[in-house]
Amino acid sequence: MNFEFPLKNTPAVMIGPRVERRRVLIGGSAYWGTMIESGEEQGKLRLDDGRVLETADLVYLPPVAPSKIIAIHISYTSRSMETRKLPKPTAYPTYFTKPPTALNGHNGEILKPDDCQYLNYEGEYAVVISKTCRNVLPDEAWDYIEGFCPALDMGLQNFRDTDQGSMLRVKGADTLLPIGPGIVRGVNLFEQTLTTYVNGQVVQQAHVGDETIWGPHYAIADIARHITLNAGDVILMGTPCHSRSVDPGDVVECEITNIGRIKGTVKAIPAPRASGLNCGHQPTDSDEVRRVALGFDENVEPRFTQGLKKAHQLK
Repeated sequence: MNFEFPLKNTPAVMIGPRVERRRVLIGGSAYWGTMIESGEEQGKLRLDDGRVLETADLVYLPPVAPSKIIAIHISYTSRSMETRKLPKPTAYPTYFTKPPTALNGHNGEILKPDDCQYLNYEGEYAVVISKTCRNVLPDEAWDYIEGFCPALDMGLQNFRDTDQGSMLRVKGADTLLPIGPGIVRGVNLFEQTLTTYVNGQVVQQAHVGDETIWGPHYAIADIARHITLNAGDVILMGTPCHSRSVDPGDVVECEITNIGRIKGTVKAIPAPRASGLNCGHQPTDSDEVRRVALGFDENVEPRFTQGLKKAHQLK
């Protein structure tokens, strides 16, 4: 691991046993539960009220209730090499925010308005804050992490011309952050592999420890210099190379070994009513939009572009 502030010791949040907490909807009410890790009931969910449930047919809610969601722009070497031809994109990390209304649960629908051409996937891991955090050092930041979640940081790239600085509509529209199915601790994050699938085909993949530029402890210490992080807040830690656009009907998944797999299905919806009145900046299809939405195939492993091509053929 070659990132800034290397680990002196394995943080407690990454030392087993593995614990996964999920939040589900039953009869119109939300319940928390813990996944059973061993024994005859392994793979089932034990609710906090004692009930034990099969997981296949459960309705999942996001396992977080953040006051804010902060996302790092680039933190994987392959993504930086694809977009910047540099192993490190900037001297220091840069960030944007997503509103909590962007949250979506496991197996949810990811909405793509008819007036937007490009909806890009970005498989990521999310860091969940456990308690109020302000003015900490990187080594101390691990003590403020509740756990990790797979996430899909989806983006409506047609708004990049107007919102490139804020990413407000690009990354903040409703349903654009599937996260879960649970929060996991007790797994060494830096020994895991992140893989994104479209229709079952591999379109992104990275070993987290090998490709990390800035770890979550760096990001937390950096952000918490000036912004108080509250319990439940979420930090998204960027995506590897080969973020590309998907279409209605595509099934997008992000799996992180030993942590979990989040899934969402892209669904077409009509353009917003106010857009028909030319209210606000309209989606565009400019060179800058296409640069980000379509990426640079020549700078990524051919297996990813081939995987996406096959994914589209399978529809």
